[in-house]
Amino acid sequence: MTGASDGLPSLAEVIGTHGLSARKSLGQNFLLDLNITRKIARRAGDLSRCDVLEIGPGPGGLTRGLLMEGARRVTAVERDSRCIPALEEIAAAYPGRLQIVADDAMTFDPRRLLTDPVRVVANLPYNIGTELLIRWLSPPAWPPYWSSLTLMFQKEVAERITATPGSKSWGRLAILCQWRSAPKIVMELPARAFTPPPKVNSAVVHFETLHTPRFPASATVLSRVTAAAFGQRRKMLRSSLKSLTPAAEDLLVAAGIAPTERAEQISLEGFCTLSRLLESGQYGGELSTPDRES
Repeated sequence: MTGASDGLPSLAEVIGTHGLSARKSLGQNFLLDLNITRKIARRAGDLSRCDVLEIGPGPGGLTRGLLMEGARRVTAVERDSRCIPALEEIAAAYPGRLQIVADDAMTFDPRRLLTDPVRVVANLPYNIGTELLIRWLSPPAWPPYWSSLTLMFQKEVAERITATPGSKSWGRLAILCQWRSAPKIVMELPARAFTPPPKVNSAVVHFETLHTPRFPASATVLSRVTAAAFGQRRKMLRSSLKSLTPAAEDLLVAAGIAPTERAEQISLEGFCTLSRLLESGQYGGELSTPDRES
């Protein structure tokens, strides 16, 4: 397709002109269809009164979609210096509405460049997507600086984020996401939509921030409880939670949870209840566990 709708060359032409072959080391897979990138932008909601933070814009396909859909201002953080000239061409076509930051999103703090309200919209590089999400959902203070996240993930990751108790995908990632936000899969994309096509399909997840978490709990204690539970998810909770307290069975009974249940059967509310009871100090033990999920 052409870029006639915004007066710029097609994305395929941009890639050819600037020699922008996707680099696997950077987790790059480019979206070249502006119809798709505009659709993703619309899934983020009304952008006309928002600053938008975009991570990993590459040649600017989603960037153009955001601007075409009326984003007040886009701040695009890109570590691949090859992409900067292509992004500068977009900035020239949208005076004052695109700010390009040549930096690494894993170390750069963009908040000083943004004006409320802020929405984050990104086709995240696969190799850093989940880590960035966890950072956005685990700031020192809540609510965060963003009002929503609209993010592209591998479909399997999107399904883990939106999983429900009792399913194989239910785990720590779902609990973290659903405790402080309302995530929903709003779009699915086949591998062939990307250049080069990845080995898996993708999905866009939209997260609306919750002003307060769904249930009261300490973020640190909740993290440790879920790490213990899902780190040994094949075991009954009376066994897996012994790494936290020798009174694991009493803790579970007090929370209204059968000691023979397994982690994937426990609701978000149940894990928050366990966290509050454990933090109360009534059940002893140490609040430390390996930070992993099997």
